[in-house]
Amino acid sequence: MTGPLQQIALIDCVSFYAACERVFEPKLLGVPIVVLSNNDGCVVAASTEAKALDREIMGKPWFQIEGWCKAKGVIARSSNYELYGSLSARVMEIIGRYSAWSEIYSIDESFVGLRGTPAELTRVGQAIRADVLKCTGVPVRVAIGRTKTLAKVAAIGIKKSPAMNGVLHLGGYSDDVLSQILGTIPTTDLWGVAGRTGKKLTAMGIHTARDLRDADAKAIRKKFSVVMERTVMELRGEPCIPLEDQPPPHKEQLIFSRSFSKKIVDLAELEQVLAIYAQRVSGRLRAQNLVATQLQAWAATGWAQSGPSHSPSVSVSLGVPTDDPIHLARAAKQLMPRALPDMRYARAGVVLTGLQPKTGLAPLSLFEPEFEGRKVGETLDAITQKLGDGAIGVGRGGLKRPSSWEMKREMLSKRATTHWDELAVVNAS
Repeated sequence: MTGPLQQIALIDCVSFYAACERVFEPKLLGVPIVVLSNNDGCVVAASTEAKALDREIMGKPWFQIEGWCKAKGVIARSSNYELYGSLSARVMEIIGRYSAWSEIYSIDESFVGLRGTPAELTRVGQAIRADVLKCTGVPVRVAIGRTKTLAKVAAIGIKKSPAMNGVLHLGGYSDDVLSQILGTIPTTDLWGVAGRTGKKLTAMGIHTARDLRDADAKAIRKKFSVVMERTVMELRGEPCIPLEDQPPPHKEQLIFSRSFSKKIVDLAELEQVLAIYAQRVSGRLRAQNLVATQLQAWAATGWAQSGPSHSPSVSVSLGVPTDDPIHLARAAKQLMPRALPDMRYARAGVVLTGLQPKTGLAPLSLFEPEFEGRKVGETLDAITQKLGDGAIGVGRGGLKRPSSWEMKREMLSKRATTHWDELAVVNAS
C-alpha cells in the first residue's frame, strides 16, 4: 500500500519588500507603502494598500507620483537590498525545516515537496505561515498542488480569496470543481505564459487554463516548445518540472553595476568608481569562496540624453584565478584609456567570469600576483564589516568618496540585520 503522492507547495511572501520595511518599523502596518528602484527612480514594489489606491502604480516614476503619495499618505522607501536579502535568507531557512525537498525560486518564493492528505498539508501550511511570521515578521502564503504549475494556480486562488486564510490545497477539490477553477484563469495568468504566447494561444481558440489543459499536448509542442508541452501536462497533474533540490555549484558570473545619481564627466571620478566596484565585487567572490579568471569593465552614457553617446568596455584576462581586490582594481582600470573626456557617463559596471571554487592550493610564486597571499581582501572585508563600506578602499577607491555620484537612496530604512550601528531601538514603556 503506497502513501500519499508528493505534493508541491509554493510558499511566497506577501508584498515582500513592503513587509520587510514593516518588520523593524511596525507603525507601518496597514499603511500603504511603495519601494523605489535604484536612484529612487520608479516603483518596483507596492503593498496591498498602495495597490488598492492605484492598481497601476507599479513602474510609475517617483517624480510623477511624489505629490500624490503625500496626499494619499503613501510611504515611500528606497530599495534596501541588504535588509531584503537578509530577511529572505531567514525565511527560506525556516521553510526548509519542513521538507527535505526544497527549491528557492526567487528572493520571495520557494517550492517544497510535501506528503500528506489535503487536510494534513493544509495544517502544515498554516504551521509554516505561523512559524515564518513569528520568527521573521514576514507574512507568507502556501499554495499546494500536484505539480509546480498547479501550485502556481493555487497561488492565484489565494490572492483572489482572502477567506482561504493564506493556504490553499487544490487536492481538496473534485475534478469537476478544479476544471471550473481552471476555466476562470486566463492563459496569460499562468506561470511561464507571456503576453505574446497568450495571443498565439487565443488565435488557436485557447483562452483559459482549462482550454490549455485539454489541448493536444503534441500539437502544442510543435507550435510552441517542449516547455509549453510540459505546462499542458502539469495542468493535468503530471509532474514534468522537478524540484531543483541541488542548486548549481556556483554562479557563472558576478556583477557589480550601478547607475549614478548624477552624470560623471571627470575621468578621475570614473576611475574611482571602477576601483570601488572592483573592491565590492571582490568581496562577493570571497563571500562565496570563489576566484575569477576574467574581468570585464564597462561604462555608458545615458539612453535618453542629448548629444553623443559612448559605451567603452574592456575584457581582461587575470592570468591566475584570484579574488585579490588590488589585482581586480588594476584590471578594471584598463578601461580608462577607452573612456573619453567630456562624455556624460550615467552608469558603469565590473563583471567577473571564469569563476571557480577557491582551493587552498597556491600558484607557484613565479606566477603569483604581487599582492596575492597577503590577505588584503580579507583585511578589507573585516574593516568594512566593522566600520562600513566607505571606511577603506584600494587605489582611488580608498579616497573619500563624493556623495554626488553615488546611487541616490534618500529614503533608505535601517539595515537592522546587517549593520551594528543601524540596529533597531526598542522603547519600553
